[in-house]
Amino acid sequence: GYINEMPGVVESAVIGVPHPDFGEVGVALLIAKPGAQVDAAQVLASLKSRLANFKIPKRCFVVNELPRNTMGKVQKNLLRDQHKSLFA
Repeated sequence: GYINEMPGVVESAVIGVPHPDFGEVGVALLIAKPGAQVDAAQVLASLKSRLANFKIPKRCFVVNELPRNTMGKVQKNLLRDQHKSLFA
């Protein structure tokens, strides 16, 4: 919810991906509003003042779109598969 409230952000999704030390960590993916410049590092820095450290995603990516099913729901399983080797 905090990511979606940030200026320049249309929508976001947070997924869990495997991590060798922590078991699983969060990764945020967000869509920027047309013409807006959203810096992934600034998003994470902004979250540090609002959330506990263990709730902050380890990485953040700005993407063009999120995969959706026919009902319009974000397919987080596809996102997990795409990013599962991020910390390998």
